Amino acid sequence: MRQENAAAAAPKKQWLTATVREVIDETPRVRSLVLDVPGWPGHRAGQHVDVRLTAPDGYQAQRSYSIASPPGEGALTLTVEMLPDGEVSSYLAGEARAGDQFELRGPIGGYFVWTPELEGPLFLVAGGSGIVPLMAMLRERAAKRATQPATLLFSSRTRDDIIYRAELEKLAGQGDGLTVIHTLTRGVPAGWTGLSRRIDGTMLAEFGIAPDRMPRIFICGPTPLVETAAFILRELGHAAKLIKTERFGPTGK
Repeated sequence: MRQENAAAAAPKKQWLTATVREVIDETPRVRSLVLDVPGWPGHRAGQHVDVRLTAPDGYQAQRSYSIASPPGEGALTLTVEMLPDGEVSSYLAGEARAGDQFELRGPIGGYFVWTPELEGPLFLVAGGSGIVPLMAMLRERAAKRATQPATLLFSSRTRDDIIYRAELEKLAGQGDGLTVIHTLTRGVPAGWTGLSRRIDGTMLAEFGIAPDRMPRIFICGPTPLVETAAFILRELGHAAKLIKTERFGPTGK
């Protein structure tokens, strides 16, 4: 689950009916659901939605998920990781099929957002499914043909756990100033030439965008990664006001 900075409290919005158009297997534990949502008001890259499931006996479960699709796309895409005993993720990432329907409301959040009109380079730091809102930013950057330099530092368990792996490779190969750096934490396959440890200070200093270039920084993932990366980046001289964070953790209904 995602847990947004308290500065962006979620406004109450109308519940809408989402119909699953397509299901895409991203990794063995992660799926993307492409949704048709009549009445969707539009969103900005980095925002999220609340999803509500209702059982036949009336029991309801609600969780929040980041939006993976860029603004202006015809359908809304959510990318969901299967969590142990996850009431909602077990359905969305395991059982949902084309034609299924559920409720959602949004968009929610105005703090952790990016638009191509913002000045300065873009530095993104992700852990696991924390890539989802950052991918919306990279997709928006590509759709708008934005040219500001961008770097993604992405930590995954194994090579097979890299969400959007093929698409990230394609985006990085377009020659428009995007650099993608992977690091693996739980297994390195034969021939792997990338990094193989958790994101640390040496990594952030070596591969990050220099503080004097005033990059806009977005960090998303498990709380330990987010807090550590944000602290290190401030210690390296990055302006606190340019560092936006979003943490993953359990949420209630």
